[in-house]
Amino acid sequence: MTTDRNTPADVLGGLLADLRAESAALDELVAALPAADWARPTPAEGWTIAHQIAHLAWTDDWTALTARDPEAFGAALGDHFGALQAAGADPVETGAREGAAAEPAALLARWRTGREGVRAALAAVPADVRLPWFGPPMKPASMATARLMETWAHGQDVADALGATREPTARLRHIAHLGLRTLAFAFSVHGRPAPDRPVRLELTAPDGGSWTFGPAEAQDVVTGPALDFCLLVTRRRHRDDLALTATGPVATAWLPIAQAFAGAPGKGRPPGSGS
Repeated sequence: MTTDRNTPADVLGGLLADLRAESAALDELVAALPAADWARPTPAEGWTIAHQIAHLAWTDDWTALTARDPEAFGAALGDHFGALQAAGADPVETGAREGAAAEPAALLARWRTGREGVRAALAAVPADVRLPWFGPPMKPASMATARLMETWAHGQDVADALGATREPTARLRHIAHLGLRTLAFAFSVHGRPAPDRPVRLELTAPDGGSWTFGPAEAQDVVTGPALDFCLLVTRRRHRDDLALTATGPVATAWLPIAQAFAGAPGKGRPPGSGS
């Protein structure tokens, strides 16, 4: 008897394995840091390395909660966010600030425990179940992809703060795919209507191979290194600093506003900030 290796469970399993690997890569950057280095500023305004890890831990806590008990997530979301917003506080900033106030060893332990909890919780959710979230509900595979994207993106902030260079991996494929899937969202957060023309990605993978996403007949095409595209859609580098080429009006309009994460786009990075 043959087994289908592309079942939803296998897809989720692969994503969770890649999420674990991405988390471990970031862990290697911070595990041996002296406590004082956790206070190093990162490219995100007002955020130190501790804020970056605290944000990941905070989001992991919410992810595990929605996977284990969606009703409790909804109730907590209403109570917690409602109270903070009524007080004029930003829940994301508050979570990062409160987490960053902990001793680095305790924060690192919290993040390690939380991210393993996310893996276990998502693995137990049926593949077709949509989990409530801050934005639209997501299936567990999409949730795992979002956690991988955030881990890689905030890991880039940490690497930049430390002056470290990370080797790109095949895990970027998940982020690139998510970047294309969020095209309409990127237009919407900038008050623009969703494009009525598809876009195709033709990216050079870290191993020199080719990754393609989108219909072959699309007239709008983005080409370039997968790493550069992922830096773009996570808004970790300015469009002008990346070797990406856009062909067609939709692709050309999309690249300056592309983003793979939920929420407001923020300031992004100024030109030359990654050099």
